[in-house]
Amino acid sequence: MTSTAPWPPGPLDPLDRRIVAALQIDGRASWRRIAAALGEPERKVARRGARLLDSGAVAVTGLVVRGETVIARLGCLPGRVRDTAVAAARREDTVFSYVLAGSVDCVAEIQCPPRRLARLMYEEVPALPGLAGQQITPVLRYFRTVHEWRPDILDADEVEELGGIDPFADGVGAAPGPWAPDEEAILLALAEDGRRTHDELAALAGVSVATARRRVESLIASGAVSIRAAVEPALLGLPVEAMLWIRTRPDEVETVGRMLVEDSLVRYAAVVMGEHQLLVDVTQPDKEALHDFLTRRPWVSRVESVQSHLVVEAFKRSGTPTALLPRD
Repeated sequence: MTSTAPWPPGPLDPLDRRIVAALQIDGRASWRRIAAALGEPERKVARRGARLLDSGAVAVTGLVVRGETVIARLGCLPGRVRDTAVAAARREDTVFSYVLAGSVDCVAEIQCPPRRLARLMYEEVPALPGLAGQQITPVLRYFRTVHEWRPDILDADEVEELGGIDPFADGVGAAPGPWAPDEEAILLALAEDGRRTHDELAALAGVSVATARRRVESLIASGAVSIRAAVEPALLGLPVEAMLWIRTRPDEVETVGRMLVEDSLVRYAAVVMGEHQLLVDVTQPDKEALHDFLTRRPWVSRVESVQSHLVVEAFKRSGTPTALLPRD
């Protein structure tokens, strides 16, 4: 059943944005730790944070690495774009699913071990309802994933208080499993709620609290799971979002990629195979700012062409269904 309430709602107030930004740095941080970093009363932060989580404005979940990733560019039959994007979002291995304005109707990032690529291309993606055409391109590496996106809401001291920027960059290698039964139980629990306490995880996995704490630390450090705070950019005052396919010379890919992620409003930048070398997700406060980003920034002079598409709706972000995804 689809909600009739407008989504996303208006931007969050400054304190709510700061709490979300803190969760983006450490989604498992206690309200006490977040309050101390932000210089706010703990009770106030806990009340605001709980409201943000309960309302669905932000969701903290663990994205479990199950394999390498591919980008699916999907063309749809007239009137069926939403059906296709929703079906793509419902896949457990989908990281994101967006409806776009332009020559590409929707785009999805899917975790796909190499041994499954043929089945994904020949059977699974063609079975999506409303599909008219597809293009599957493997991701070769990331310059930034949404897990590492920090939209300059907190200052450097606040970030440091929360543990600093996570140096781990999400890779595209094979999943680090197999996992022991208790690790698998913890991964599944974190995928549902990344803020489950160590006590809760210990009970679910049938281990001691100390063991649960060690397992969580090990799984995060190994890259088996990344704790992500999924939020609509519009709630942070960034209502304009675009996906860019960028073509550049092979020897310029590294330079352009690094130039792009110097901008804090670039949420995602990946090297992909195909006629374009880079896929970028960028947010902006308005279309004038997006125009400036596409025409006047230093990286523009280093590329051969840019294919830009406005994100119209997002049905899944960071492996988390959004408020727009219809309920079963």
